[in-house]
Amino acid sequence: HARFVESVGGLVQPGGSLRLSCAASGFAADYYAIAWFRQAPGKERQGVSCIDPNDGMASYADSVAGRFTISRDNRKNTVYLQMNSLKPEDSGTYYCATAPLACRGLERDSPYSFWGQGTQVIVSS
Repeated sequence: HARFVESVGGLVQPGGSLRLSCAASGFAADYYAIAWFRQAPGKERQGVSCIDPNDGMASYADSVAGRFTISRDNRKNTVYLQMNSLKPEDSGTYYCATAPLACRGLERDSPYSFWGQGTQVIVSS
């Protein structure tokens, strides 16, 4: 059956780096835009980044632009999120999600229909 397998997050010190991966299983992710969202305790889920399926065009939330890089390897059916210069406010549960054909913005999670189980990232000293 179709599912995402997300990499284990972890505890990182402020200023540190972490790479998350999201591997699609049971479907060909290269037909889908893949987005990363995150949710901190007590807060709404917010969009972080998204990458289109064909041209690899990426979009980022203002809060992570210049620090995070999204990429995809369609041969491996996997999307990555490289997170650098991490801040405590980057902490939360990170989810990958799909939308058919193209990214649907980062303002709302409703356009994205298939979600991973989430992986926790804690940025703390």
